[in-house]
Amino acid sequence: MKNQRIFILSGLLPALCLVLVFTYYPFLKGILMAFQDYKLFDLRNVHFVGLSNFKAAFKDPKFLMAMKNSAYWVFCSLILQFILGLLLALAMKKQFRGRGIYQGFAFYSWALSGFLIGLIWKWMFNSQIGVVNDLLLKFGIIHERIGFLSDPKWAMVSVIVANVWYGVAFFAIMLLAALQSVPGELYEAADMDGATGMRKLLNVTLPYIMPTIIATTLLRAIWIFNDPTIIYGLTNGGPAGTTHILSSLMLDKILYGGDYGAASAIGIIMIIILLLYTIFFLTVTKAEKVGDF
Repeated sequence: MKNQRIFILSGLLPALCLVLVFTYYPFLKGILMAFQDYKLFDLRNVHFVGLSNFKAAFKDPKFLMAMKNSAYWVFCSLILQFILGLLLALAMKKQFRGRGIYQGFAFYSWALSGFLIGLIWKWMFNSQIGVVNDLLLKFGIIHERIGFLSDPKWAMVSVIVANVWYGVAFFAIMLLAALQSVPGELYEAADMDGATGMRKLLNVTLPYIMPTIIATTLLRAIWIFNDPTIIYGLTNGGPAGTTHILSSLMLDKILYGGDYGAASAIGIIMIIILLLYTIFFLTVTKAEKVGDF
């Protein structure tokens, strides 16, 4: 028995070391740096500053704008991704010729990196050669080209459009799998009661797949909140920082300012926000439902 335990521990040791080195150590180091004046170009003068990094963050107009943008970014992206993903899943639930090929094209976006998608949509939204402006002009919707990525009025809308296109596939995949697990007997019983298509959707389909909906919306909200890749690929936070969210602003502090202390403070704030959101979300939606997912 003792030899067996030693064998198991020796097998787990490499994985435990990797987790400690690449997950827990950076996490704990980041918490420590949040309370330090830790700048990349002045490593000899690293010292504790208490809550100064947090106070400076809440006094920074860019941080306050990123807070507002983050809420707008997550809410709009999540709602649109879920609605379009559900509609796509309902459409693909039925058998039709070429269904597998259509699914492959519909789910293709999820296989690409967010940064690459940002670059693709950056070309599409280009005010001079972008296909979006060309199509809008040809259909007579606009009469002059729009600077989707250079105009603050359109920049945030543009990155949300790109993010919605990217995330629809995730909801479609997860919800399609859940829809295929709904027993046919439930629909037969609903037909016998004279239920319409909308009534079956509201009273049979959605209640049955609710655990999947809760889990996927929770996960996707966290991913959207944490993912700056599309924004970096599209606008790099511009114009004038108007499309920065908290995660992209945190990267900006590191890449362009070398201020690891300020970036770590933003990271801690993000963790607290996500923790509070998760507790609230699971409380409102009844956490026990997620266990059935």
